[in-house]
Amino acid sequence: MRTEVVGYRHGDVALEGYVAYPDGAGRRPGVLVVHEWWGHNAYVRTRAEQLAALGYVGFAVDLFGKGKTATTADEAGKLYQAVMSDRRVAQGRIGAALDLIRANPAADPAKLVCMGYCMGGTVALDLARSGADLRGAVSFHGALATPTPATKGRIKCPVLVLHGADDPMVTPDQVKGF
Repeated sequence: MRTEVVGYRHGDVALEGYVAYPDGAGRRPGVLVVHEWWGHNAYVRTRAEQLAALGYVGFAVDLFGKGKTATTADEAGKLYQAVMSDRRVAQGRIGAALDLIRANPAADPAKLVCMGYCMGGTVALDLARSGADLRGAVSFHGALATPTPATKGRIKCPVLVLHGADDPMVTPDQVKGF
């Protein structure tokens, strides 16, 4: 397996992702892995490596900026608000990550998926709602409500939402509305 830290930008914000892929030639399906509100940390990198072990190009995305992670809920909340209070910021940053994986010589740009956890799941759903050219979008306990619901025919890929019934952050009405 090969791994590397990759720098990229969204506007004037320096971001730092992590790509993992199997040794050998040939392009493989790519998976954007979007972190929780704790930021780009060892957990999201481990998920990218697990995907690489299965034969994919795993790209652990950074939405907060190079080196910005949280160790407390208060810190995480501030980082989350800085990106998610205006969903266009989050979409710009995931769009920059999508451009980066499309350009990666190990990844097949026609076979890309976005998955995420909690905040990352919300971002994955928003990317699908935007009409991005993806093969799939997966949300693990992400927020289901959105200020920009998808219009009919806009989502171009299958969407998988994995959501626990007892999640206190998403109401039953939001689940029903989704």
